[in-house]
Amino acid sequence: MIWTSKIPQQNSTLLSLIIVTVLVSFPVTRSDDSSNGEYLIGVGSFDMTGPAAGVNMMGYANMDQNTAGVHFRLRARTFIVAESSQGPRFAFVNLDAGMASQLVNIKVLDKLKSRFGNLYTEDNVAISGIHTHAGPGGYLQYLVYTVTSLGFVQQSFDAIVNAIVQSIVLAHRNLKPGSIFINQGDVVNAGINRSPSAYLLNPAEERARYPKDVDTLMTLLKFVDGGSGKSIGAFSWFATHGTSMSKDNKLISGDNKGAAARFFEDWFTTTNTSTGATISSPPGNYSYHQIMIFKLPLIKKAENIKAMGGKPCGKTTSRKFKVRKNDGSLFVGAFCQSNVGDVTPNVLGAFCTDSGKPCDFTHSSCHGNNQLCLGRGPGYPDEIQSTKIIGERQFLKAAYLFTSATEQLTGKIDYRHVYLDFTNIEVDLEGNKKVKTCPAGLGPGFAAGTTDGPGVFGFQQGDQKINSTWRRLRDSLKKPSQYQVNCQQPKAVLLSTGEMFVPYAWAPAIVPIQMLRLGKLIILSVPGEFTTMAGRRLREAVKETLISNSNGEFDEDTRIVIAGLTNTYSQYIATFEEYTQQRYEAASTLYGPHTLSAYIQEFNKLAKAMARGDKDLPKGPLPPDLSSVQIRLGDPTGDSPPPGTKFGDIKEDVSLPKSGSFQKGDRPTATFWSANPRYDLLTEGTYAVVEMLQGKHWVPVYDDDDFSLFFKWNVDTSSLYGTATIEWEIPTDANSGVYRLRHFGSAKETRDSPNTYFTGTSSGFAVS
Repeated sequence: MIWTSKIPQQNSTLLSLIIVTVLVSFPVTRSDDSSNGEYLIGVGSFDMTGPAAGVNMMGYANMDQNTAGVHFRLRARTFIVAESSQGPRFAFVNLDAGMASQLVNIKVLDKLKSRFGNLYTEDNVAISGIHTHAGPGGYLQYLVYTVTSLGFVQQSFDAIVNAIVQSIVLAHRNLKPGSIFINQGDVVNAGINRSPSAYLLNPAEERARYPKDVDTLMTLLKFVDGGSGKSIGAFSWFATHGTSMSKDNKLISGDNKGAAARFFEDWFTTTNTSTGATISSPPGNYSYHQIMIFKLPLIKKAENIKAMGGKPCGKTTSRKFKVRKNDGSLFVGAFCQSNVGDVTPNVLGAFCTDSGKPCDFTHSSCHGNNQLCLGRGPGYPDEIQSTKIIGERQFLKAAYLFTSATEQLTGKIDYRHVYLDFTNIEVDLEGNKKVKTCPAGLGPGFAAGTTDGPGVFGFQQGDQKINSTWRRLRDSLKKPSQYQVNCQQPKAVLLSTGEMFVPYAWAPAIVPIQMLRLGKLIILSVPGEFTTMAGRRLREAVKETLISNSNGEFDEDTRIVIAGLTNTYSQYIATFEEYTQQRYEAASTLYGPHTLSAYIQEFNKLAKAMARGDKDLPKGPLPPDLSSVQIRLGDPTGDSPPPGTKFGDIKEDVSLPKSGSFQKGDRPTATFWSANPRYDLLTEGTYAVVEMLQGKHWVPVYDDDDFSLFFKWNVDTSSLYGTATIEWEIPTDANSGVYRLRHFGSAKETRDSPNTYFTGTSSGFAVS
């Protein structure tokens, strides 16, 4: 086995042993019965990293959380599966984004239609977000989701749309005969319930059927080329929030699921391909004098390598310095979201920041203050470490499921999709009781936020009353109708978003639901965040409907997975019982107390139609395209470096330690004079590179797609000029040698001037 610096390590020895054991037991390159291929399969991946400066992040609704660099890049990852070249097919897209967007879907489908005709449509394309809270916002079309980004951000939107289309194009080009294997297993300690008091309101006999108050099951698909027997991708579904990175983080990041994907893809690549010549670290057990003999030539060589001043370069030059060049042949490993509503990755629990004691169980507050109650990840207080650990736990389980997968999927590919006006669905309950869903509305518990990211001071989860000050403010925006007040009970309506249309709609009314079938696997595309128990009820109801209506085609072996935050975003779906407490998830259940019952009823209609082969379902009302009425932010207006300098020049060079060389775990850092990274997103390129001297050549070994490399953009407070800082946390398994840091950027002097591109490097330094 080849172990490289691309794999992060909490404990490198233990992790290596686990992976070696897995690889020895279950070879990864072939599957015995995959040579003929059951389906046409294809995978694709494309860079969707949005603006890395000055754009509010989507998720925490924190006005101060604006992008200021990149931890690692975001990607759209797609798999396509078809029965034949002319037969049924579907495409599933997994986004390193907070959630899907209705407007994104509309524009993506328009572009797909112009390229492929009716091959990929709203019926058979699913676009799902991983729910990272560390991606640029401003790409959703409803006002409540763009308030903190101060409007629509075209650059964010375009980056996502382009990446989805390109990832689908790559997957389509890569279609070839192949097989798909499925495996399932439990992920240990990657999520706990952040609203346990609400979960306990569900019936005791129902709770007794499950060992935990969160779902721990991961479902993984392994895609194998039928000709070569080589694995080309893996997609898995597991529920945990993308909130390992806090609301104070300002670096673009895929959070724990994006990290898991990076770890998985690098692990697969480095254990299955030769990446060329590498320089190995010296073996252990050296004496001090032997170590110094090894270090001194490195230090001396590094001393002669001086920083390169800013130099012009081409628009695509940075792509040549990427460690992972995307030629369409990359292995694609995606970690998809599921019924994540009440699941947090901050598995140590929630504690009061003033006392260190556990938060109030019912309200998740500290003596009435919601802002003092914060969840702690496993790497607390280091959020990067927490992100890595939760990512590793998902990656390791996925690696095991991947290498041990033997159950091959066979059977039909099918799909159903409808649009629903969720503000007025009549729901049939037991006892011939009829109820209705409501116009979208948010309760005061929504304003309180969660233990992952507390909201506005003065609110608590579970609040069912609104004080007079907030009531007056609410009424100045829009006083809820009496119908809405009655319909949403026991929720007190803080914002009646479904009745607010100035300057345009505040919340979605029309949302899609979708079912995808891959043999005996059913994927339920849901436009929101189902809580744990809500997801369980939906899965079980759909499975029962499929079995009872299919004449034996579906049975107890049928697997049902929920793909959360898919195709549109309409916030949360709590159970009726959880709704009564009005914690955050219930207060954010837009369409009232019977929202879950409505979803179950409408998904059962799709399930019955699929089981019986019915295809003539009413499509429902089309969602609006609000692109023409969006309030848009402007782009940067132009930069210049300080007098006497060029973009790419060093402001602060790497500061060497007293020993003359860096050790594993150290952080060499360099700062460059730079322009706002919004001038060019350097898609499929990089802002930051670590280069290693190999012979007479500098070879890129890490870039801004690596977990260990940080690109930070800032405005120098003394001069008001832009700076780019590159920090490299040297991995424990990095090779000893001579390195330097390189920066790429783009600038323009005025709004109308063309972009100019530049690069610069730090001085050399030794790592021993």
